[in-house]
Parts: sequence; structure tokens; C-alpha cells
Amino acid sequence: MKTFNRVSVVGLGKLGSPMAACIAAKGVEVIGVDLDAQKVTAIQQKRPPVYEPGLAEMIQKAGERLTATQNLSEAVRNSEATFIVVATPSQPDGHFSLSYVLPVCEVIGEVLRTKEEWYTVVITSTVSPLSMDEQIRPTLERVSGKKAGKDFGLAYNPEFIALGTVIRDFLNPDLVLIGESDTRTGDLLEAFYRKILDREPAFARMNFVNAELAKLSINTFVTTKISFANMLARLCERLPGADADVVTRALGQDSRIGGKYLKGAISYGGPCFPRDNLALIAIAQRMGVVAEVAETTDRFNRAQNRWLADFVYQHVEIGAKVGILGFAYKAGSDVVEESPAIYLARYLSEKGISLCGYDPVAQENARRVLGDSVEWMSSAEACIENAAVVVIPTPWPQFKGIAPSVWQPIARTRKVIDCWRFLPELAQLTRVQYIPLGQATMAVALPT
Repeated sequence: MKTFNRVSVVGLGKLGSPMAACIAAKGVEVIGVDLDAQKVTAIQQKRPPVYEPGLAEMIQKAGERLTATQNLSEAVRNSEATFIVVATPSQPDGHFSLSYVLPVCEVIGEVLRTKEEWYTVVITSTVSPLSMDEQIRPTLERVSGKKAGKDFGLAYNPEFIALGTVIRDFLNPDLVLIGESDTRTGDLLEAFYRKILDREPAFARMNFVNAELAKLSINTFVTTKISFANMLARLCERLPGADADVVTRALGQDSRIGGKYLKGAISYGGPCFPRDNLALIAIAQRMGVVAEVAETTDRFNRAQNRWLADFVYQHVEIGAKVGILGFAYKAGSDVVEESPAIYLARYLSEKGISLCGYDPVAQENARRVLGDSVEWMSSAEACIENAAVVVIPTPWPQFKGIAPSVWQPIARTRKVIDCWRFLPELAQLTRVQYIPLGQATMAVALPT
């Protein structure tokens, strides 16, 4: 089936830039659009506007097929479809704001008013249920004077990606979720993905509200799975001989459960999981439905931050310095939003604990949040050598290459709290007290 040969991508942030580069690298002409002149200039100069592994290489592969502009109207006039990938900030009640989406729709609507050929508008930004039918569709129809599904196509097509693996996730999805105004739009979008993806995914096509709810439901179910694994980790820490990895590995072998995201460790964070969970709770409350599973997951996850902080605090002797290795909410990203390490640093600092810290990618972002409450080190080795207690909240692969001699102090014992159990070899060092979370090897009574 015929599909798009030239598209525009509005929003060149953490998802938009990799998405634009991937599409262009697959042979489609892409016009990136952003109000931020620096992001536009970066694309024009073939540089990544944001941090994401593999993005620089993908931009080079895209070559001249990838361009950028600040002029949205021009981009719409010169393309066959627009993917809107702008921010949808969470509001105090948990719903997502459309304060960036709707102005983009108004500009697109103005161009659609005079555009004779069929055009497709794709909302990739995550939105709350009923947003498409109650706000986005009416805005486009009002400004354009045309009808979605009759005069132009409209789709809700959120991506399921994780920062640090955006390119792999975008090109190799398990599922492509499409909420469509009409069959023609869904067919065009499905054909487009079949043209550019590296694998054959499942396609789930439906109306807008079902797609909106499905997006939030998938992420909320994953957070529930993470929290269940973390609950098991806390239980294993108290049961003699128990090991969270052994237990969750067995659970993952059951096809009804599966092993993905079943790693008992510490809280989930980042820009998607926490707020998608809250958004599902918000729409349930609006509809008068009790969403107790989602509410409990969110409450448990936030309590885990305090649990970790209390646990670390109990291992700190008077006058000892604590080193924190890793501030990003996950390895492979520079994002510190909702990061357990940020909460930990704030808590210990308020308790008067001296802190040093290092992150190979997210250090500047962490410094903006924590300021001089942390002594920022130039390397992981320097952080370790300056600390009596070392906590590893983010399992960066770079930490695996640190020489054993660095971990082992000369005249004292160093405590290492490994939140992800990814440095088990430290247990063999004579002057290192290795404390892996999720195993029954704790040195002191656990906080309740």
C-alpha cells in the first residue's frame, strides 16, 4: 500500500530526535520541527540535540534526508503527515496537560484549511483518555474547517520506548498501537511502520479512547510488576538463604508472567512510569472507579525511596562519608527525574551526612538539582576512594571495569551497597563489606 514518503516530526527532544533520525535513516524524508533554535541547529549540523546512545550514528546515516526548521507551517505544507512528539506535562490532578499539543494542532489546522491533498496528523505524545475526542480532534476540525476521518486523517500512536534504548525500541517494537479516526488513516500508518521497522510487530488498531487507555494500562501493569519484584526483594532480605534473583528467575519461566522487568531492586523512576501510573489513577477517579492496584503500586514505589535512604543511613558511622555511584534514573540515560539516587542524596544531606558522587553521563543534570550538597568527583574511582560507604543506585556498565584494588581500602573496611547485585565479585575482597540488596546477607536490622 502507498504510504508516507515525507513526514514532519514536531518536537526534537528525547523521543522526537531519535524518531526523526530513525525514520530518515530508513529512506523517508523527515523535517524536524522545534521552537528551540539550538536543537534545530544541531540537526542541521548533523549533531545530536539530546543525549541518547546511537543517535549520532543514526543522524549520520539519515544524511540529507533529515532536515530541521522552526517553521511548523512550512513543515506541514511540505509533508504528507506530521508526528506530534511534544511534552505533555503532568498536572496536579495527574492528568496530562495539552498546553503544547493544542497550539501545534492549531497551526496544523490553519495549513489544512488550504491543503487539498489528504493529510495525516499523528499524536505520538502520551495523552490522557478522552483527550483525542474532547480536545485534539475538535481543535483541528474547528481551525481547519474540515472533518477528521473524512477530509484528513487523525491517529493516536504512542511509542513504547525506554531512554537509553530509544533507537532499538523504536525500530524493534513488540507492539504498534494505533488509535485511528478512520480505516484509511490506520492503513497508511500501518504500511508506514511496515516500511521502516526492523521487525514485524503486532499491530493493535482501535478507536481513540481505547488506545489512550491501553497506553497507560501497559505502563501501569509494568510498574506493578516491578513493584512486585521489589516486594520480593525486601522479603528475601529477611529470609535466611533467600535470593531475589533465584525467585524471580523461576517466576519469569512461567509464560503467564514472563521475565521482563522482574528484577527486585529499588524504585522505578524517570519521565514515564510514575506519571503514567498517576494518569491512570486520575482518569479512574474522574470516572468514579477505584484504581486500588495502581494507587498501591505508586504508594509502594515512593515508599521504597524512603526505605533505601533509611537502610543506607543505618550503615553510616559517625563522621563517615557516603559515595553515590550513579544518579541517572537508569543506566543509558542522562535523566535524573524521579531518580532514587536523587532522593537518597537529599535525605542523607538533610541528616548531615557528608556526600560525594559521580555519574558518567547524568552528573551535570544531578548537579543542577542537588547543587553543592554533594562533592562532585571527576571519576568513579575518586568517588570510591573518598567514601567509607559506597551506594550503587544506577548499574552503569562502566562500574564493572573498576579495578579490585580501588574498592579495597588500605587500613579499614569499606561498605558497598549494591542495589542491583551487579558486582558480586566484590564479596571476595577482604576489606570490603559487600551488601547486595535482595539477598539475605544484610549486616544490620532492616528498617521497617
